[in-house]
Amino acid sequence: MALTETAALPAAPAARRAKLNVFSSVGLGAAGLLAFLLIWQAVPSLGLVNPMMLPGPLAIPAAFQSELASGMWFTAVTGSLSHYALGLVLGSLLGVALGVLTGMSRVAEDLTAWVVRVLRPIPGLAWAPFAIIWFGVTPSAAVFIITISVFWIVFFAAHGAVRAVDRDLLEVADAFGFRAAHEKLFKIYLPAALPGILVGLRTALGQAWMAVVAAEIFGVPGLGHRMIEASALLATDIVIVYMLTMAALYGLLDSLFLLGERWLLRWKA
Repeated sequence: MALTETAALPAAPAARRAKLNVFSSVGLGAAGLLAFLLIWQAVPSLGLVNPMMLPGPLAIPAAFQSELASGMWFTAVTGSLSHYALGLVLGSLLGVALGVLTGMSRVAEDLTAWVVRVLRPIPGLAWAPFAIIWFGVTPSAAVFIITISVFWIVFFAAHGAVRAVDRDLLEVADAFGFRAAHEKLFKIYLPAALPGILVGLRTALGQAWMAVVAAEIFGVPGLGHRMIEASALLATDIVIVYMLTMAALYGLLDSLFLLGERWLLRWKA
């Protein structure tokens, strides 16, 4: 038997074990989900909770079909996605820009330190009165609240990632003649800090959805507003439809983000 064939033998059982582990993990996840759905359905079916207060999962498809047929689901989704996307982009761009600036410059960090300490503890929802005063009950008010909610997450992620850049890399940059701030930014800081910045951006994807609901409860059309309308009528099945809609949209966006992240960080493989 050739040496290469002998070396390849242990790899086969290891590969089979890896596949079995994957199947086992997927199977356990599916079993857990099925158990959750069964318990959820049993609670209202057995009369433990009034079905009007907590409908079972079997009631959700009919509610979804009703919302879909009326056109309300599509209108709510497109409305929220527009607020979500614009607020996420604005908050992320501002957060990355200021985070990188304060991370690179000690003067900029000292200059903004106390402003950050004063404003950071204020939640995005606390800005709702000003959003309504400045923009009215409009999509712009929702975008403003989402932008603030996203900004702080991305700002601290970018600031921390830039601060964590190895000082030896900066010395190497100086040795190779990259002494200007913009040269260090694009040659050293951004490539080295990108993984940390992406962590903040991924966290912001979820935070932005929470901000969407908070921003729309005041009457801005979208998923959050539709949920409030349904809850006022005790249509809890419709509320769950929109909760699951947000979960599905977040899962889709998070998966797309991971694909983009894998492509951006392909050099690390």
